[in-house]
Amino acid sequence: MATDDSRADTDVGSDPAPALSETELEALHEVELGLEWAQRAQGCLLEFHHATGHGMDHLCRAEEQFREAGHDELADTIRDDLLPHGVVDEDRWSYDVLENFQESLLAETRALERRVRRELADGKRHVRERRQEREWKRQADSDR
Repeated sequence: MATDDSRADTDVGSDPAPALSETELEALHEVELGLEWAQRAQGCLLEFHHATGHGMDHLCRAEEQFREAGHDELADTIRDDLLPHGVVDEDRWSYDVLENFQESLLAETRALERRVRRELADGKRHVRERRQEREWKRQADSDR
């Protein structure tokens, strides 16, 4: 859920931010990219979580089918060894990994990104991109 702070600069025509040195601008951009990649990693973990669940669903159906076919030992192996097993160790499941990532590294990276934007760019987002956009528009206008 976005807060007003996270949407501080969604207006395309707004001033791109206070004067920043090139190093500050690059550092701000790197933090923004770091957050974007952490969000992509969350997507990968969601995919991992869902894929693991679907795989477990198939194993659950196989257990039932082995039991129906009279292969109780194979069914018991699935029921006792695979279905209750976590993905990292015996106790941590895919949702545990996902939740831990969301509550630790992702949350801390989001907080840092908001802080950096507040302290360097008056809360503005994508300052570097907005400057680049304005420069391209100026070039296009001057070539006409």
